[in-house]
Formats: sequence, structure tokens, C-alpha cells
Amino acid sequence: MRLRRVLVVMALLAGACRPAFNAATYPDMNTLSKAAMAQYDAKHYDNAAKAFERLTTELPARDPRMPTALFFLGKSQDKNGDRLLAAKTYSRIYEQFPEDTLADDGLFYSGLAYQSMWRKPVLDAQYGESALTQFQTFLALYPNSPLMPRVGEQMAKLDEWFATKDYETGTHYLKRKAYDSAIIYYKDVIRLHPAAPRTRDAYLRLHEAYLAINYKDDARDLCDAARKVYPSDRDIARQCGPAAAPVASH
Repeated sequence: MRLRRVLVVMALLAGACRPAFNAATYPDMNTLSKAAMAQYDAKHYDNAAKAFERLTTELPARDPRMPTALFFLGKSQDKNGDRLLAAKTYSRIYEQFPEDTLADDGLFYSGLAYQSMWRKPVLDAQYGESALTQFQTFLALYPNSPLMPRVGEQMAKLDEWFATKDYETGTHYLKRKAYDSAIIYYKDVIRLHPAAPRTRDAYLRLHEAYLAINYKDDARDLCDAARKVYPSDRDIARQCGPAAAPVASH
């Protein structure tokens, strides 16, 4: 135990004697760039962010090193938990260097950074909207990027969260018997997010809302649509009943 304490004290003293990292002390951009990467690789993300920040402010605007500096500045900010800053930094790559090989990466990671700030579907969806905008821009600008499958996955997750947000709002109104408001939100789920898993539940709850206010024609039409979308779903079949038999022609 005593030896362990001595080793801990020695390690602390060694750390105290090591000079603090100062990005301003590097005389040129090449040495600063190497120091910045060394700090990033060592997981000293605060130091790395300071070094890459200096690079992005002192490199010439069209310097070919700028996209890499911006990318790792965004990564460092992201690792530090500064995700809003990171999202904006990543965006600068495709905005300033749309043809660079890191442009699609920057746009993708910008969307991820925004998406990570939308904590739960029921919360304000501002950052979710920002993420969706970035991913939609990605689809338009970089349709041949190898990141396309990952973008599709994230957009599907966002779609489900948006559907869940509207569904939960509709359910809030349904429980309080504010049926007209509930109907609006459930219809938005079905119209705007047809592929989301939560949409099937929106059909069921919308049917309940229609029946509660005796909208029998709307309930019947909804069931016809639900059977087409979910032909083998037991809950749809149980709630809506069997489809009407076709009228024989003479």
C-alpha cells in the first residue's frame, strides 16, 4: 500500500511539472497541425479543440488543410460535449469546400450532432428538425456517398421520433376527450410518417376517436385504409372487424 501511495504521488508530481498545452506557442501551421493531432490522439480534446480552432482562424481561407482542421475541430468539440458548436463546425466543411472528400462526412456528422441534442421524442423537436435538414441536404448533394446507408438509418430513426411525438400528443388529447385535437395529430402521423412503426397505433387510436364522437363513416373509411396497409394485423382486424364483402354485379 505504501509503495502504491508513493507511485501515485510521483505520478501527480510528474503531471504537475508538465507544462500546460498552449496552442499559441507553435510557430507555424505545420507544427501546430501535428501538435493538434497529437492532442486529439491522446484524447486531450480540450487542447485539441484550441489547436484546431487556431488552425481554422489562421490558415488561408482556401488552404487544402482547412477541411481536415474543421473536421477535427468538430470532432474535438463533439468529444467535449459542445455538440451545437460541433454541428456548426462540421457544416462549414461542405459550405466552404463542397467538393472536398470530407464534405459528405462533415454534413453527416453535423446531422448526428444535431440529432444527439434531441433527447426524447416528447421534447422540443428543434434539433431534430435541424438534423433532418442536414440529412436531406446530404441526399441532395452526395447521393453516391458511401455514407448513404447510415444517413438512411438516421432518417428512419428521426421519422419514428417525429411520429412518436405526434402520436403522444394525440394520445394526450384523446385521454382528455379533446377528440378533434387528437384526430388532427393522429392523421398527421398517418399522413407524414406512413412507414414509421408507431403509425399502426395511430390508426387504432384514430378509430377510437372517430367512434367516440360517432363519426361512423370516417371510422369505416379509416378501417378500409388500415386493412390495406396492415392486412395481417390482429389488432386492426379485431377493432375494425372483417372487410365488407364485395357487392355482386348483375
